[in-house]
Amino acid sequence: MEKLAIVILNWNGRSLLEQFLPQLVQHTPDWAEIIIADNASTDNSLQWLSTHYPAIRTVVNEKNYGFAEGYNTALKQIEAQYYCLLNSDIEVTPHWLDGIIEYMDTHAEIGICQPKLLSYCERQKFEYAGAGGGFIDKFGYPFCRGRIFSHTENDLHQYDDIREIFWASGACMFVRSELYHQLGGLDPLFFAHMEEIDFCWRAQLKGEKIMYYPSSVVYHVGGGTLPKQSSRKTFLNFRNNMLLLYKNLPQKQFYYVSACRLILDMVAAGLFLSQRHWGDFKAVFAARRAYRKMKVHYKTLRKTHPAHRVGNIYQKSIVWQHYAKRISLFTDLNSKDFD
Repeated sequence: MEKLAIVILNWNGRSLLEQFLPQLVQHTPDWAEIIIADNASTDNSLQWLSTHYPAIRTVVNEKNYGFAEGYNTALKQIEAQYYCLLNSDIEVTPHWLDGIIEYMDTHAEIGICQPKLLSYCERQKFEYAGAGGGFIDKFGYPFCRGRIFSHTENDLHQYDDIREIFWASGACMFVRSELYHQLGGLDPLFFAHMEEIDFCWRAQLKGEKIMYYPSSVVYHVGGGTLPKQSSRKTFLNFRNNMLLLYKNLPQKQFYYVSACRLILDMVAAGLFLSQRHWGDFKAVFAARRAYRKMKVHYKTLRKTHPAHRVGNIYQKSIVWQHYAKRISLFTDLNSKDFD
């Protein structure tokens, strides 16, 4: 069994493989294996790999399962002590694996770990999709150390401490393979977006810790699957955010949060309408309808769900803090408000 399997889920990403795979190969030690899991690409990705990197193992899915089920299907065929779920648009650095696996080896309570994610395009800045580790507020809105909503901070080494976080980015996530399969992997009904937050939440409900390890640094392009202004992305974010709250919050707490979220989602829809973002406006309502239909799949899960909640949730509204109080830096949030 390999110590570490670095698994890239590829879908029509030949150009990204051409750009980023050489550096990954260069900076991957002998105790780790690179594997390309292909989601039924039609851009000759596999042919290019067989010509230029014949030694790299490929796992081929029969169709495009999306991010979540694509990984689940591929990882059933891969044996290793640890998995690294790595986006194809990640540029690794020479010492990105130095220490992070050893750290997990010596801390058995840690199930998932993420490196520091910086922006490939603005290299002095943290990257949107993970930055210095992920958190959520009490209403389920995700944010990061180094990124609150669309505001990303410059990396001034203010987040160079190893610390526990709420969620690790799916762009570069290290996870114990045993834990991955015990949890049933990523939720396939999510398809894409927020599945890593749901996964980390479920891991914490089983007593696992999620950590940020800043000595490991990678650069992420971001937005490789869906553009930032995509109404499809808006739909998935609103739908999946409600699903993860329904799945993981205790029932009594969920009733309150759900009522507040309905109001907040309608405010967001009104904002999209005022900005004439018609696709995003419609996507909010489509997401609410889809959520109501899909939550029936999780009723049995909720009946057997642990009654407690996990820590590291920001107990105020990040929406209010950012848009009303103009807070854009994670360091300006009161640490006592994280419970």
